[in-house]
Amino acid sequence: MTRLLVHIPSWIFAALTFAVVSLAPLWVSGAQDTGGATRSDTAVHTAPGDDRITLQSLIEELVTRSPEIKAARQRWETAQAVVPQVKTLPDPRLQLGYQRMPMVPPVVEGVMYGFGQDIPFPGKLRLKGEVAQQESERLEQEYYATRLRLVAALKQDYFDLHFVHKSIEIVEKNKALLMQFEKTAKARYSVGQAAQQDVFRAQVEISRVLDRLAVLDQQKESLHAAINRLLNRPPAGLLGTPEEAHTTILTIPLQELSRRADEFSPALLATAKGIERSERSVSLAKRQYYPDFDVTALGIRNDKINDNGYQVMVGIKIPLFYETKQKQGVREALASLEGAREDFSATRQDMLFQVKDSFVQAQRAERLITILRDAIIPQATLALQAAQASYAVGKVDFLTLLNSLLILQDGQLELHGEIVSHEKSLARLEAVTGGPLGGPLSERKPGS
Repeated sequence: MTRLLVHIPSWIFAALTFAVVSLAPLWVSGAQDTGGATRSDTAVHTAPGDDRITLQSLIEELVTRSPEIKAARQRWETAQAVVPQVKTLPDPRLQLGYQRMPMVPPVVEGVMYGFGQDIPFPGKLRLKGEVAQQESERLEQEYYATRLRLVAALKQDYFDLHFVHKSIEIVEKNKALLMQFEKTAKARYSVGQAAQQDVFRAQVEISRVLDRLAVLDQQKESLHAAINRLLNRPPAGLLGTPEEAHTTILTIPLQELSRRADEFSPALLATAKGIERSERSVSLAKRQYYPDFDVTALGIRNDKINDNGYQVMVGIKIPLFYETKQKQGVREALASLEGAREDFSATRQDMLFQVKDSFVQAQRAERLITILRDAIIPQATLALQAAQASYAVGKVDFLTLLNSLLILQDGQLELHGEIVSHEKSLARLEAVTGGPLGGPLSERKPGS
């Protein structure tokens, strides 16, 4: 054994030293991940000139360019324009005619002129306006709900893209180290200091890294297409690198989040407005049992006696077929009201579930971030440092060094994955509670 150690070429030790030095940036970066809980080191380091994309700029572009948001707003504005229309009397009728009755003396012959006006039973126009107003307010809340839903979808895609970029960075570092490990294993194997399976294992891990990078590249392109679709851009357009992400600790209790969802969720408010609209529709349907009126006033010119006269008529529309018309209209309105109430109950249950689910996911992510940052990654860093020192003097085998590296890499990827999961949970909470989570409840505005 002594003779073997004496005759090991010096370049082998140089290769081992280079491998140890090459690992230093990785575990130092892992040590930096042990920062504060509210701000994590998730910066993606890019080459000079690589553009950064900020989440706020993407949100602003989404709000101004999204066809879905624009369509929802146009539906709201359309409904607003309906309200004054249905509250207005029907258009009057201008009537012109000519009459001649020679059989009855004195002969009546001359021009007739006048106007007619349909007058709904009192209260019908008011109820129609209230129904249209409630529909307008419902579509307003649907517009806010659409905007919040798309902003949340954009945030989730953005954070997924951030994780993919961070994963590519970490895996690329892993790839460079594994290639150096392969060279070192080949050098040691050539002088009988390592088994051939060390070389094979390093090559297998390099192939797995290449496979993982191919998957990550595909995910990055898919996320680019998803974000471009939301922004109404060409799907093939490229995006820059997401900005640094930070973890914001959720301090709002579950009870208050549920109350915010009850009071400010646009999706829930929209279904509530649907109930109010249906209630007005029931009142309007019952009012259809009452008759409408038709008033006609005519001026008559008798050319034979050179005199003028007039005629006034009042018509009443009798709801004669109420069994198959008005009665069925009330039945339809009552069924619609009951359906709206059930929709409200289902939507509220879904909102409260989403609040609870996103809340517990955020709490889980916060706990795991703390464990990974304060325990697992520091411990894995120390283990890798010990393995590096021991491998340099031949006290541990190649697999121990490789496993130490992979454990640290997995911990770093899991940490960034939990940070992204936490921020995505907050994005979902904002969508169901009516807007950003900051600020007191009394100052919040639905859909803001």
